[in-house]
Amino acid sequence: MASENSIHVRVSGQLQAHIQRQIGENGLYENASEYIRALIRRDLESRAEAWEWLREELEPALRADESEFVAVSAEDVIRRNQSR
Repeated sequence: MASENSIHVRVSGQLQAHIQRQIGENGLYENASEYIRALIRRDLESRAEAWEWLREELEPALRADESEFVAVSAEDVIRRNQSR
């Protein structure tokens, strides 16, 4: 019986071929599990980077004084976005 810490996934076709190219003598990884763990870590890092980017983009607006904001209508926003 599999432990609670194990996940079993079936892959075939192009996915299986891709994994096989990543492991073994010609690949960067010793086995499929090592490759999958690396993919998960990369995914977690990219998500963290995306949240950090979003925080950095929004932080100036969150810290801005209310007097710096300009009221716009929905129509203004739609027009602005259509001109891009």
